[in-house]
Amino acid sequence: MPVRSLLLAVMRVKELSILLVTIAAGIYFTVAGGAFNSVDNYQTITQYVAPWAIIAAGQVMLLICGEIDLSAGFVFTLAPFMLMQFFVNGWPLWLALLGAIAVSTLVGVVNGLIRTVLTIPSFITTLGMAFLLQGVVLIISNARPVGAPKDSWVVDVFGGTRWTEFLWAAAVVVVMQVVLSATRFGIHTQATGGNPVGAAESGIPVNRVKVVNFAITSTLAGLAGILQGTRVGSYDPTNGGFTTMFFAVASAVIGGTALLGGSGTVVGAFLGALLLGIVFDGFNLTGVSANAFNVVLGAAILVAMVLNVTLIVVRKRVGSRELT
Repeated sequence: MPVRSLLLAVMRVKELSILLVTIAAGIYFTVAGGAFNSVDNYQTITQYVAPWAIIAAGQVMLLICGEIDLSAGFVFTLAPFMLMQFFVNGWPLWLALLGAIAVSTLVGVVNGLIRTVLTIPSFITTLGMAFLLQGVVLIISNARPVGAPKDSWVVDVFGGTRWTEFLWAAAVVVVMQVVLSATRFGIHTQATGGNPVGAAESGIPVNRVKVVNFAITSTLAGLAGILQGTRVGSYDPTNGGFTTMFFAVASAVIGGTALLGGSGTVVGAFLGALLLGIVFDGFNLTGVSANAFNVVLGAAILVAMVLNVTLIVVRKRVGSRELT
C-alpha cells in the first residue's frame, strides 16, 4: 500500500526524531512568545546555531571514528587572535586569515599525531591541548578583547555581513555531509569507528583517517571563531572554550551520532544545533530562570535521545518484518 510504503520510508530517516523535536520546540515558542516569530529573532537563533553547527560538523567525523576533541573550543578562541597577530605585523588581511586557519589545522594535526603515534587517549590529549591553548590566548591577548578588522571584502565574506555566518555554517554542513556519505574518506571514517581492527586489516589507514579528522575539526573550529568574532566586531579571549565545545558535541550527540563511534550524520548534528539554538533563544524570550535553564535543556536532550533510540528499534523491527 502507498501509505505503508511512505510510513516505512519515513521511519528509515535517521534524523526523524530530532527533526520532530526541533519542529515541536519551534511551534511551542511561537505560541508562547510573540517575539519569537520574527526575522530579527530568526537571525538571533542563527547566530547561536552557526558556530555550534560548524564545530559539530568536525566533531561528528571524530566521534564516528571513535575519538573526540575537547580543545576545539579553544581553537575557536585562538584563531581570531592569530589572525590579528599576523595582520598587525604587516600581513594582508586575507593572508593573515589563511595563516590563522593554518595554525588551527596544525593544532589538529598535533592532536592527531599524539593520539595515533603515542597512543594517548584523545580525551586526555585534547584536554591538555585545551588548557595549553587557553594559556596561549591569554598571553597573546593580555586577557583583553581586541577590535576586529573593518572595511574589507575579507570582513564582508567572513562574518561581517548579515546572515554570512549562517551561510558558512550551511555550506560546511552540506560539504561535510557529502564527504561523510559519498566519498571513500567518509566510508573509511565510518569503518574506522565501527570496526577499527577489521578496517586496518582491510587496508584502511586508520591512523591517517583519525589525524585528518582531528585536522578537519580544528580547522572548522578556527573558522567558526573568526566568523563569530568578525560578526560581533571584536575578538574576546573569554569567548569559546569548553562551553562552545560542549554545545557542539551535544549537537552531534543529540543529532544521532554515537559516542562509541561508527555512526552519525552531519545533518543530524545541524538539527541538534538548531534545537539547542531554538531552546536557548526561546527560554530567554519567555523569561525562564537561568537556574532552571540547564535542567530543562538536559530534559530536552534526554527526550531527543530517547526518541532517537526508540526510532532505531522501530526501524529494526520494521526491517525484520520486511525480511520475513
